[in-house]
Amino acid sequence: MTNPAVAHLETERLGPYLSAHVPGFGEFVGAEKFAGGQSNPTFLVTSTQGRFVLRRKPPGTLLKSAHAVDREYRIMAALAKTDVPVPRVLHLCEDDAVIGSMFYVMDYVEGRIFWDGRLPDLSPEERGAIYDSMNGALAALHKVDPAAVGLADYGRPGSYFERQIARWTGQYRASETHPIPEMDALIGWLEGNTPADDGRVSLVHGDYRLDNMIFEPAGARILAVLDWELSTLGHPLADLAYQCMQWRLPSEGAFRGLGGIDRKAHGIPTEDEYVERYCHRTGIDAVGHWPFYLAFSFFRLAAILQGVYKRSLDGNASNPERARRMGEAVPMMAGMALGVVGAR
Repeated sequence: MTNPAVAHLETERLGPYLSAHVPGFGEFVGAEKFAGGQSNPTFLVTSTQGRFVLRRKPPGTLLKSAHAVDREYRIMAALAKTDVPVPRVLHLCEDDAVIGSMFYVMDYVEGRIFWDGRLPDLSPEERGAIYDSMNGALAALHKVDPAAVGLADYGRPGSYFERQIARWTGQYRASETHPIPEMDALIGWLEGNTPADDGRVSLVHGDYRLDNMIFEPAGARILAVLDWELSTLGHPLADLAYQCMQWRLPSEGAFRGLGGIDRKAHGIPTEDEYVERYCHRTGIDAVGHWPFYLAFSFFRLAAILQGVYKRSLDGNASNPERARRMGEAVPMMAGMALGVVGAR
């Protein structure tokens, strides 16, 4: 059962609040929920002056440190003057009394969102350009100096994977609904095989994937990278490996990955080619411990999906049916990770 507050906004206070706090907003007309936004419900808000986007924390009891819309707001504001494409953020409301939870408002960006990594409606040349744009934007993010944009304190430098494994293990255990042997085995492997810290620190997006980007209406340029909830100071190769999961996920079913398709015929770079291009752009000579980074990425995504599934059982999912399917994928994700590292 869906919590009505997830799908609808309490607008009696919201309208006057936005008129008073968002420059150039005008008068409130209406709000409609986007189909996406599994973690933080997202709404298209219409006013007499145009369209805006409102992103809120879900109502109800939440896992500690989850749904950090205030962090999203902060990093997008900081990146506004860099080469990283982000929407213009307009206002952060930390007063739960307005709609029942924290939210922020940003510009509505008109463009294309691609939900299928195979990009079936594009030509091979267009697909290649799209993937190269994603690669370039990721490299641009990792080349930003956190201190130069006021984000030196945006996370703890060092021991990133050790801390992340502990964090997501805790999140997974807090949302665990039944034993999943593959997840238990994966957690044990990661804890026992974490490589020594190599000193690399950058801003990381945390959920860098195709459907978290808005592309120009006709072309490959990225207009905005979205969904910065999981961003922090961390290891840049965590972002790269997380995106490269797309190459390994099955092409059929909910994840619409690139597994099993002819990349050359589709105009899509291979995983090795994509990594090599990223290394060229960022000046990295080689990527060590790649299987570990991939296994960690599968683990973290599985823990996130388990949290989405638990919220669906609690009635707080943004899209209950999709949340249920995500929960069913958790053992598959963990199994794929174990396969990557040869632990099954």
